[in-house]
Amino acid sequence: MSLTERLTIDMKQAMKDKDKVRLSVIRMVRTAMKNLEIDAKRELSDEDVITIMNRELKQRRDSLQAFISGGRQDLVEDANAEIQVLISYLPEQLSEDEVRAIVKDCIAETGATGKSDMGKVMSALMPKVKGRADGKLVNQVVSQELQ
Repeated sequence: MSLTERLTIDMKQAMKDKDKVRLSVIRMVRTAMKNLEIDAKRELSDEDVITIMNRELKQRRDSLQAFISGGRQDLVEDANAEIQVLISYLPEQLSEDEVRAIVKDCIAETGATGKSDMGKVMSALMPKVKGRADGKLVNQVVSQELQ
């Protein structure tokens, strides 16, 4: 079952269960998917849907930080609930140790020796970890390994 089909089924179930948080998150993702389909003029793959979900997850995490710093506990709880719904659809995330191992392999593959080779390493690395690791974490690990 594709991720698009799963979202449709889960949206119907959320309507039946009157789960407003899950329903609103799924609708938001489906709207972003529809907009991308229209722009790209093609049907989206699961990889495209995961990219959309990662973008939405990043937005929620940024909002969460703003809500925490602003002392808005009510909004913090809502953002956390939305984050949990999005995470449930994403593939298993890599741990920092797993990312570090992949980074070391990419550094060896590209022959990178210092910070100036960071772009080369990142371009080889990102397809391997796309959707399975946070970009900030990947960037941080690459920076540490290239020092």
